[in-house]
Amino acid sequence: MLHRRTLLTASALLLPAAAPAQPFDAWVTEFKAEARRSGIRAATLDRAFRGVAVNNRVIELDRKQPEFTMTWAQYRARVVTDNRIAEGRKIYAKHRDLLARITAKFRIPAAPIMGIWGLESNFGATSGGFHVVESLATLAWEGRRAKYFRSELMDAVKILDSGDVPPEKMIGSYAGAMGQPQFMPDSYLHLAVDFDGDGKRDIWNSTPDVLASIANYLAKTGWSDGGDWGAEIHLPPGFDVALAGRTNARSAAEWAKLNVRADGAFQPDRKAAVILPAGAGGDAFLYFSGPLKAVRDYNPSDYYAVSVNLIGDGIVGG
Repeated sequence: MLHRRTLLTASALLLPAAAPAQPFDAWVTEFKAEARRSGIRAATLDRAFRGVAVNNRVIELDRKQPEFTMTWAQYRARVVTDNRIAEGRKIYAKHRDLLARITAKFRIPAAPIMGIWGLESNFGATSGGFHVVESLATLAWEGRRAKYFRSELMDAVKILDSGDVPPEKMIGSYAGAMGQPQFMPDSYLHLAVDFDGDGKRDIWNSTPDVLASIANYLAKTGWSDGGDWGAEIHLPPGFDVALAGRTNARSAAEWAKLNVRADGAFQPDRKAAVILPAGAGGDAFLYFSGPLKAVRDYNPSDYYAVSVNLIGDGIVGG
């Protein structure tokens, strides 16, 4: 299974990292030798690692992922904002025809595409300021998730060796998520799309490539049952919270028999789960299984999965 990023459990965030086994410069030398053996050109590696050093800010941020340090109410108030939705509506109006073409090709609604774009990079305005090679090298060397980040670093230098982007333009998050859709290098290699036809998959600067790449990601990772994602719902008095959670999917018709209601009509045979990001007594959502799988593959957090669609619905339905 492809994942755009790997998040930790809340308990894992509290575990200290083991001391790195070797100095960073020696680690880089060893990595570059491995990359050369895999066919990466020496000139690519020399350029990619020029000026790269341990970035302690990357290590600090890796331990403070907001999906694990905020309540649902705090997270929703922070990311599902009126300003973000208002800005998204203006941008959606500008790109409505492009999104219609993308929806026709990938069968993904415009709303989740806009929601992910807005949440990941504020529609391209803030896609990260970290040198991706330096971030990934720091995390791979630091050792807590060395195998994962080493693999992503190898994919990053493969991208550089292909010429899709020069090292100085390969900018992203502290964890190596790149460009406007914040794809990890592995996901870029498998799922990024050249939708503007210029021969490059430019998720940093090309709006057609960015939006089509998000759509392709969702299409390839589970959004396969068509239609909307779900809706915010009101649970009946006495609802058994043990029935909630993404592993307890039932058909919409079965949920209706349990007096779980939502505004609007749903296809009765579509499987859906009740998601309670704040736990019992808080906000409740009925989330169809295919869209939930796809968005959680993008980021395995229920907070994220719900927020993306609240933003997207606010933009497209506004």
